[in-house]
Amino acid sequence: MNMEKLFYRPKEAADALGISRTAVFRLIKTGELQSIKREGYRLVPTWALVEFARALETEAGLSHREVA
Repeated sequence: MNMEKLFYRPKEAADALGISRTAVFRLIKTGELQSIKREGYRLVPTWALVEFARALETEAGLSHREVA
């Protein structure tokens, strides 16, 4: 059974976005990237990464067709 990943640790989220772990925590702190904190660890939902990436594309004036 091959399940898609539902949550990412901050380091994994940073790798997926191509930014630093510190930048991920900054985005979480400012509310630009949604996350869940539970029992001492933090998780970033997959949908939050997609939503953040789409917001960046919109901010840059790109449509999904223009993104390679």
